[in-house]
Amino acid sequence: MTEFEAFRGDLLAHCYRMLGSFHEAEDLVQETLLRAWRAADRFDPQRASVRTWLHRIATNACLNALEGRARRPLPSGLGPAGDDPHAPLTPSLDVPWLQPFPDDPAATLEQRAGLRLAFVAALQLLPARQRAVLLLREVLQLPAAEVAEALDTSVASVNSSLQRARATLHAAAPACEDLRDPADPGERAVVERYLAAFEAADVPGLTKLLADDVIMEMPPVDLWLRGREHYGTFMERVFAMRGPGWRLRPVAANGGPALAAYAPDPAGGGVRAHSLQVLTVRGGLVRYNVTFADPSVFTAFGLPSAVERC
Repeated sequence: MTEFEAFRGDLLAHCYRMLGSFHEAEDLVQETLLRAWRAADRFDPQRASVRTWLHRIATNACLNALEGRARRPLPSGLGPAGDDPHAPLTPSLDVPWLQPFPDDPAATLEQRAGLRLAFVAALQLLPARQRAVLLLREVLQLPAAEVAEALDTSVASVNSSLQRARATLHAAAPACEDLRDPADPGERAVVERYLAAFEAADVPGLTKLLADDVIMEMPPVDLWLRGREHYGTFMERVFAMRGPGWRLRPVAANGGPALAAYAPDPAGGGVRAHSLQVLTVRGGLVRYNVTFADPSVFTAFGLPSAVERC
């Protein structure tokens, strides 16, 4: 069992890519390790490595879990961008939203590959078996023959599924095809400036850090906005509603930078968990911000629900 535990992080990332849910991925990793432990005496190292064998078990557990389930979207997957930054912020709690993934600082580049939110959201557009083929071939880079054995199908079927999956992803989100998605060299400096402007409630300072076509999404609210002007107007609204005195804490999520936002607590002197902002920085500008406006995500990141105001 100790040998299997060494693959927990790798399996967790794989199950998350398949399911779009961090909590469900944790459960299926545990199920995978339990199944592996029970079947350890039947494992044949001549047919597959431990890593391949474990991913076969995990993939089939995910396929079973996905039967009959709706996909996990982001707001942009449900309709066009909004044109009113003052629209009501009504949560759609009946939607099984895509969840953020807390990065392990010790994770390898291979484990972080394919974790960007835009890519994971695009994966949800694929039928479950196509999703499995794409991840096993493109992210885990397993040979087609091993993928065919894992999914109990033929090499020709694997190749056909992979071709269809690639076409779907290219049509939905061409920019998502680079699974390694190298970090912007100036990413850290941009995030630090963004954090400082946000804590100062400096909307002009914030908007200077945004790309012209920046996107902001806010699950579980199904409203999403595109463009620097809409983003700035929305932030003016946020600070008008909640006031200044926010505190942000840098964390890592989905293979990139994120900020845990704590809003002023009107009932006391501290700040309380409000939302988690997962950022994409390219070309020295913030191009994408998925703000998970659900304080319950803080638990997965090991973050407190409240902190003292500085």
